[in-house]
Amino acid sequence: MTKALCVTELSAGYRGKPVLDRLNLQPLQPGTITALVGPNAAGKSTLLRSLAGLHPATGRIDLGELDLNRLSLAERACHVGFMPQSLPQRTELSVLEAVVGALQSAPIGTGRLADNRRRAVEVLDWLNILDLAMDGIGRLSGGQRQLASLAQAIVRKPRVLLLDEPTSALDLRHQFDVMSIVREIANSGCIVIVVLHDLTLAASWVDHLVVLDGGQIAAEGAPEIALTPEILSAVYKVQARVERCSRGRLQISVDGPRPEDP
Repeated sequence: MTKALCVTELSAGYRGKPVLDRLNLQPLQPGTITALVGPNAAGKSTLLRSLAGLHPATGRIDLGELDLNRLSLAERACHVGFMPQSLPQRTELSVLEAVVGALQSAPIGTGRLADNRRRAVEVLDWLNILDLAMDGIGRLSGGQRQLASLAQAIVRKPRVLLLDEPTSALDLRHQFDVMSIVREIANSGCIVIVVLHDLTLAASWVDHLVVLDGGQIAAEGAPEIALTPEILSAVYKVQARVERCSRGRLQISVDGPRPEDP
């Protein structure tokens, strides 16, 4: 039995306006990181929320032989972890309470609560934010809240992890730290799908790219296949150079808008 995530004929929209139009992704395999990239309003966050079951969509989303669309949100959350772009945590909670709450498997006062707390502490320690455990969510910096949200997303050990711009509020060092953690999660057998705007960052860390434009797939494949000057020009309307740095990684530079787009 394959354990890949397969997305077939997926469509979604807002207020009757289509955003995603019958998308078919290549099967996403365990142990890999896939980046969703593209211009603003291309459908990246809508696709991620549709995969999480948080936005109505038609089509099929299969995890191995499991039809995710047939599951309730609670059942789906046992298999799919989601870190949203905005952080809606209850700000009166401590970081530890927020992560324990994400488990939602033990009523307050039962014996399992202690197990949930141990699991939450384990995740916070792994993310190097155990010292923030008793701090209120509302007192955290933007970067710290990103890490707390990541802890909530991974505490259940999901088979699929969906991350919407997890590095957007982070400096260069913490971007590296978070992407290193994401790689570790993928190496454990998880299927990771992440929305990124920094194409050089994406090319450095991911195995697979899906370039979205206007709700359609403009390109898909390994970074060197999906990030070419021709594709970047067509999707982003820029003159771009794709070069390899001394360590062999792709470096994307933008020289300006396309001549036909002053």
